[in-house]
Amino acid sequence: MDLNCDLGEGLDSWQPGVVGTDEALLHVVTSANVACGGHAGDAPTMAAVLRTAAERGVAVGAHVSYADREHFGRRFLDVPADELRAQVAAQLAQLAAAAAHVGEPVAYVKPHGALYHALLHHQEHARAVLDVTRDLPVVGLPGAAVLTEAERRGVRAVREAFADRGYRADGTLVPRGEDGDLLTDADAVARRVVRIATEGRVRAVDGTDVALDVETVCVHSDTPGAVRLAGDVRAALQAAGVPLRAFA
Repeated sequence: MDLNCDLGEGLDSWQPGVVGTDEALLHVVTSANVACGGHAGDAPTMAAVLRTAAERGVAVGAHVSYADREHFGRRFLDVPADELRAQVAAQLAQLAAAAAHVGEPVAYVKPHGALYHALLHHQEHARAVLDVTRDLPVVGLPGAAVLTEAERRGVRAVREAFADRGYRADGTLVPRGEDGDLLTDADAVARRVVRIATEGRVRAVDGTDVALDVETVCVHSDTPGAVRLAGDVRAALQAAGVPLRAFA
């Protein structure tokens, strides 16, 4: 199983000599989704994340989004396909330029926030993103339109689960701001992820079980107690005999 995290989103000041949240998480996860300017992120932060990821042997992916820093990429934007292609291309170019300086290749793409959820069903936006990302593996929820389109194009589709987000019975996430959207109890989250990895199932907010066939599990860096939570998840997976390695 791969353990991924969204990093470089401005939660860590990356001050010399200070181990912040991002750096601490890079000692735990196997893949880092790096914000590359759409919803968050700037060149110095990208470089800092990439250098530490390279030192730790952590795979790096582009965490692309709608160009919407004001709302942290959590607002759907019904932009034309050409405009979305340009937005994603610009973000990929920023991250690729930073990666070239540290010799850490961009290994995959994981959309962020509203774009991630739009790509569950929005065929035009799914095609637009894949037109730009080309042969890079793409991460998404099981059943997402972007994964179906990726497979049609011969691109690797990576199915993802979430450690710290609530699920609805249809396998989608509980929208942020609704009851049950976020899980912060580290012990409960760790047990939940072990069940996902070993049984392929997760308990939805209505009490039903949802089948999940996934390659990677995400822990968000902005979840309260994220470092402990991610560490407990990693330890629980290892104790259960689940090998941890980057999918890319």
